[in-house]
Amino acid sequence: MKYILAATEDGAAAEIIRAAFRRSFQVDVASTVGECLDRFRKRRYEFTFIDLDLLRETGGGKGDAAEALQGFRQIFPSAEIIVMTVPERIREAVDAVKAGAANYITYPLNADETRYVADSIHESIRAQSELDYLRDRFWQSDSLDVVQTRNAAMRSVFEQVRLVAPTKSTVLLAGETGTGKGILAKLIHRHSNRRQMQFIGVHCGAIPDTLLESELFGHERGAFTGAVRRKLGKFELAHRGTIFLDEIGTISPAAQTKLLQVLQERTFQRVGGEALIETDVRIIAASNTDLGQMVEKGLFRNDIYYRLNVFPIRLPPLRERREDISQLTEIFLRQMNRFNKRGIHYVHPHVMEAFGRYHWPGNIRELQNLVERAFILESSSVLTPASFPAELFADGPSAVTKTAGAELTLAEVRGQAAAEAEKNYLREVLARNGGRINRTAKTAAVTVRQINKLMRKHGIRKEAFR
Repeated sequence: MKYILAATEDGAAAEIIRAAFRRSFQVDVASTVGECLDRFRKRRYEFTFIDLDLLRETGGGKGDAAEALQGFRQIFPSAEIIVMTVPERIREAVDAVKAGAANYITYPLNADETRYVADSIHESIRAQSELDYLRDRFWQSDSLDVVQTRNAAMRSVFEQVRLVAPTKSTVLLAGETGTGKGILAKLIHRHSNRRQMQFIGVHCGAIPDTLLESELFGHERGAFTGAVRRKLGKFELAHRGTIFLDEIGTISPAAQTKLLQVLQERTFQRVGGEALIETDVRIIAASNTDLGQMVEKGLFRNDIYYRLNVFPIRLPPLRERREDISQLTEIFLRQMNRFNKRGIHYVHPHVMEAFGRYHWPGNIRELQNLVERAFILESSSVLTPASFPAELFADGPSAVTKTAGAELTLAEVRGQAAAEAEKNYLREVLARNGGRINRTAKTAAVTVRQINKLMRKHGIRKEAFR
């Protein structure tokens, strides 16, 4: 049996809701705030219709919709709440929807309209679930860890990758050193129609200027001292595949000229050769410096820049996506355990606090290196502060704590704490049940659909607990 809660002092409105859903739901009625919250704690409701005045009372009568809704979210995070109001107070109802309510409906209630509102919410949930499923189907199974994120900017990045990967377009990745530009380039290649062909990576900044042209375009025998045989360049090796030019801003003016020819005409010449060689290659370039500023200073050719900048993607630094640090740490730990069966699966809370306040100048690469170093040094089953550099713990209060105290509302702070507690509980129950969704749902006293929704929300995969 499915349930609906009608929280209102208006008996007529409650009867209309009961009549509207008589065939498919059992409708419980609450006329006070205390009764409403008590029922909400004891039973999982598919939909909760609540009067705007009662909603305000649950928030302490202050009219803060976000804080009022948070009380329900802490009890049942995926609750679908519909606010009932008189037409004169629609603006307040809209504020409640902005704060997280599913929808609103006005008095006097109409049975058909009430059913329509609930049906539209159900259809929206179903459509979103299908969209999430299709998006997950798009990513290769071994890429799912990479694309899980709680950060809005990174979600936008992965959505751009999803859109551009199947095309032939040149991609320019921008971001600080260590933000994962190389991983993103491989992700684009793996989800393109060239995935069966070569992915050739070239770190332009690591190759001396005198050798870069030869590395990229190859050379003929006798082209220069030491050229004792013909050598194929990276563009030739990447034919019909993808070439990744990392730190593209470091290449010499001569190499820039030859690169322009490849970008314009898809042809090049080996060093010391005269024959034009055609290449069918998808180009992904990356830079940790602002190429636009380099163009303004005359350090980089503008015609190359405009041809590279067809589809730019900016990767945020780790300090701008702190909410992903715990998830990234878990991924790195799983990788370590895959190759070194040491049974270290957890990180001490003090370490995570230090991670939260650290500035991360080396970004994700620095985090990965710190976890790997600690994994080697650690003698217990938990990564403790003793296995990390002392300077990591010398910065005082955490950046997250500072942000919460200085910028967030009390409701937002409570929301963050509730979300973290929810995630930890879910992980614990999944671990106890070996990643089995049915058993986890039964233990948590929720539906399988709700467990799947929560797992998507927190970026948790059942495979990690088997």
